[in-house]
Amino acid sequence: MKTTKIEWTDKTWNPVTGCTKVSGGCANCYAEIMARRLHAMGVEKYSNKFEPTMHKSCLEEPLKWKKAHNIFVCSMADLFHEDVTFDFIDKVFDTIERSKHHRYQILTKRAERMADYFSTRTIPNNVWVGVTVESPREVHRIDVLRTLNCTIKFLSCEPLIDDLGEIDLTNIDWLIVGGESGSRARPMQVEWVRSLLRQADEQNVAFFFKQWGTWGSDGIKRNKKANGKALDGEIIQMMPQLQMR
Repeated sequence: MKTTKIEWTDKTWNPVTGCTKVSGGCANCYAEIMARRLHAMGVEKYSNKFEPTMHKSCLEEPLKWKKAHNIFVCSMADLFHEDVTFDFIDKVFDTIERSKHHRYQILTKRAERMADYFSTRTIPNNVWVGVTVESPREVHRIDVLRTLNCTIKFLSCEPLIDDLGEIDLTNIDWLIVGGESGSRARPMQVEWVRSLLRQADEQNVAFFFKQWGTWGSDGIKRNKKANGKALDGEIIQMMPQLQMR
């Protein structure tokens, strides 16, 4: 059963919570806002608010889920944050190795530290690895990602806050695009999205349009629900092939 509102996955697992800002897309971080809200509600896991925190008690959670799931790892953190030790990340991957029936999706803004970690380790076949690319300043993360040997490599261009221009999608399997939500959201231009859709089509990359966010394609600020999930009247939510290579 789907237990998250994130459209491209059906379950989340947070053995780490908290993060620090590293690039432009972090400015209005939804996870930080949610963590502070959960802290105010007295949720023990968020007693440190949004300070990076490793949770040993959560490490074996997925082993209890008998049905196969697409699991987004660390929706409330960055697994490759500098404060998360490689020893703890090893424990996360031990659980992943012990639950081959699940498919794990790991997304990071810290591509270089991720590459450092995997330079001496093999990425399990049931892991998809992605990086966030929200503006041209982060395009270099794609070059790091494409060097990894993994089943699926994906980009999350959300929140898309600038035109990425022409990008090289060689060895990239999946492209997720979405606008920013919240009262301080920055608008996403329809031309930026069309450009990425065209490039994905030309380079044979699956394209997933997640949402417009607070600002619509017409440049009018509304609520998220009103803006919908359609690009030029079409809902485009293609997934990469689910079979493991």
